[in-house]
Amino acid sequence: MRTLVALAVFGFAAQLVDGALGMAYGATSATLVLAAGYSPAVASASVHLAELGTTLVSGASHWRFGNVDWRTVRRIGIPGALGAFFGAVVLSLISAEVAKPWMAAVLLALGVYILLRFTLRGTTRPPGRTYVRGRYLAPLGLAAGFVDATGGGGWGPVSTPTLLATGRMEPRKVIGSVDTSEFLVALSASVGFLVALGSAAISARVVGALLLGGLFAAPIAAWLVQKVTARLLGTAVGGLIVITNVRTVFSVVAERAEVRVATYAALSLVWALAVTYVVREHRKHGLPLLNAKGVREPRTVPATESAR
Repeated sequence: MRTLVALAVFGFAAQLVDGALGMAYGATSATLVLAAGYSPAVASASVHLAELGTTLVSGASHWRFGNVDWRTVRRIGIPGALGAFFGAVVLSLISAEVAKPWMAAVLLALGVYILLRFTLRGTTRPPGRTYVRGRYLAPLGLAAGFVDATGGGGWGPVSTPTLLATGRMEPRKVIGSVDTSEFLVALSASVGFLVALGSAAISARVVGALLLGGLFAAPIAAWLVQKVTARLLGTAVGGLIVITNVRTVFSVVAERAEVRVATYAALSLVWALAVTYVVREHRKHGLPLLNAKGVREPRTVPATESAR
């Protein structure tokens, strides 16, 4: 009973973070399910089945608050579903441990870039189009879906930082679109696991506990991402990506406990200083930390445009 209550609490916290920052539900939930003694395949299958409910509610909530770009959802979600199905079948046969350090290194670099970009430069976007091309979204979705199914999570950590790094979309639009398209990924992965493992191998109690906690958190997270300013949100996302993927690196590379603690402490301090800096910059220039209802953050106009 205690395990189920803990799973429900973690499901709530994981969905709150995932819905607000566009990542971490699968990684957080799968970690706890694995700690409870389940195999990687069963853990990933349980998380994806729970995500059928959480992503549906989360996507509806993001749509309600205007955080979804449906063009992006279609062009990344469908390839993502194909990758997730294939990944689910593959995970039932082999392990994805070999790819972990390489993927963590790529995501760590993206996290550092995003943290610096939003902390130091704010929300300035390149002039011109404000969307990401379909030919770029399709391979991204395919790869992210595969990683998500084989790693028990990864759709957000792969898709969100990559789209944010393009600078073409608002962070809230990136997060809302990634969260909404994740329903297709979760559905396809669940079908793949059921085909490969069978329903008897999956614990309905684990799925139910994760789902219950996540359903309560989804609307709150969608409201939060609509209210928090893009610069503050981007800084928060960058710090989360860095710390999450440093942890993944440590899980592969054996390091002493003192080294891990010192590294986490240093990164947490840098993250806190970055958030503090952004808050001070908002106050210095008289900008609100929260967006007013119905107000969207304007794109910063380059000096060459404003001089015309």
